[in-house]
Amino acid sequence: MATGARHTTFSIIGSDVVITGNVSASVDLHVDGKIEGDLKCANLVQGEASEIKGGVVAETAKLAGLVDGSIEAKTLIIHASARITGDVTYETITIENGGKVDGKLSHRRAGAAKAPPALEVVGEKPASFGA
Repeated sequence: MATGARHTTFSIIGSDVVITGNVSASVDLHVDGKIEGDLKCANLVQGEASEIKGGVVAETAKLAGLVDGSIEAKTLIIHASARITGDVTYETITIENGGKVDGKLSHRRAGAAKAPPALEVVGEKPASFGA
């Protein structure tokens, strides 16, 4: 390929691009356009005018636009212009003054796997009276 696209370390989704469907990239991704679907990539940089309507999974996410969905990132940076609606799971987080998150923030310890679901403790039934 003349462009060297096979050797790129990042991809760009321009401001005039609208993607409907899930996006998966093994490289870093810079998003200025709109994505309607889940997004998974190595590292994400989101532009201010960008919109992502779906879940985001990335090692590092630097968010400046709109995200309507859950976010899971090892390192999360929420810029002042960011608007997030959804639950957020992170190891380290930075929220600039003005950045908005409407959802539950959950800290995950470094290297920790997802916790198994909580077990329900069931006690013995009380004996009935008059037996």
